Amino acid sequence: MGFPRYQLLYWCIQSGVRETVHYSETLLLRRFGSLTWTSIHPGNNSYLGIRVFRRPNAHMSDEQGARNGSLANGSAVPLVTPLCVIGSGPAGHTAAIYAARAQLRPIMFEGMLANGIAAGGQLTTTTDVENYPGFPEGISGFELMDRFRKQSQVHGTKILTETVESVDLQSRPFRIYSSQHVVLAASVIIATGAVAKRMDFPGAGSGEGGFWQRGISACAVCDGAAPIFRGKPIAVVGGGDTALEEALFLTRYASRVYVIHRRDTLRASKIMQKRAFENQKIEFLWNSIVVAAHGDTLLRRITLQSTKDDQKHELEVGGLFFAIGHVPATAFLKGQLLLDDQGYIITKPGTTQTSVDGVFAAGDVQDKRYRQAVTAAGSGCMAAMDAEHWLQEHEEEVLALERIPESRQCQTESV
Repeated sequence: MGFPRYQLLYWCIQSGVRETVHYSETLLLRRFGSLTWTSIHPGNNSYLGIRVFRRPNAHMSDEQGARNGSLANGSAVPLVTPLCVIGSGPAGHTAAIYAARAQLRPIMFEGMLANGIAAGGQLTTTTDVENYPGFPEGISGFELMDRFRKQSQVHGTKILTETVESVDLQSRPFRIYSSQHVVLAASVIIATGAVAKRMDFPGAGSGEGGFWQRGISACAVCDGAAPIFRGKPIAVVGGGDTALEEALFLTRYASRVYVIHRRDTLRASKIMQKRAFENQKIEFLWNSIVVAAHGDTLLRRITLQSTKDDQKHELEVGGLFFAIGHVPATAFLKGQLLLDDQGYIITKPGTTQTSVDGVFAAGDVQDKRYRQAVTAAGSGCMAAMDAEHWLQEHEEEVLALERIPESRQCQTESV
């Protein structure tokens, strides 16, 4: 039996953001072919959506697709590669570009709405990226990641638009599983990133009536210098080092910065507290939570509620930044390699090597301090170079792959 001819999914795009719609449509047409615009209404939010009819391995016949590794009745002909990259943000694509140029024939799992985010990672949710070198006028996050993807393909990366469901890093070769493919790899680079925690209250979302990326963000360093925030009062939610670091950063651009914290004490380090308390532009709003956001085309004010007596009041702000932590995308790795108590991958200092020999990690999945596109790209380069050196020293791992029966060596076309 063959595989299902079509799969149905929805790609939701915030109404009114025509630039995002344009790039999304371009990417989807290239990757999936048949599109039908439709209106969908999850809950009270109204979205402009695309109904996408995707045929797996659309450029192949059903018989070719089955022969080339698509799952059928729980079995698959595995794809074989010296290096598998899991993740498609700046770290993953940079790793793939370097690996492909080193003739490692990488296979990349770019994800299918993994963690609720489009292939390309968190940058695809950012309207304007102004701090990535080489783009003095800025560039949309979606277009930047589309360029990353094109460059990966130009150099020979095989891209699978699928999400990894599980891995086996205890056996050799390593095994990576999605719903459609099994990949056998001599080495692996994990670059699945981390997702910023977002608050859920009226006006916090990206649908109609929401102000996500229209005044609400989760990265002050990424977005804080944008014109919509300059000279305006800004609020930061959180009580740790990240919240105070972002508040201090925002004082360069904002007229005033409010730090909103649900308690009356901070978790941040003493030195960070001292710097924040001494900054005349920063005001602390203790025992408070944000319960609503209001505005027109942009955020204009928020509603605060006391955690002591539930009283509410409104605060005029031009921006609201969540600084309440991140969640690394490592759930599929539990029991496979060492993670810290927050779920981040532990790497050997000065390298990208994980606790499993031949497995490397790059980007936000192992970096909980910097979390920038440019630092993620840099660590992706490091991971590819570490993997290349490791493969040179373990040539027998690659030779063993070539002797596996009933397998298919990696080709460079994307699926």
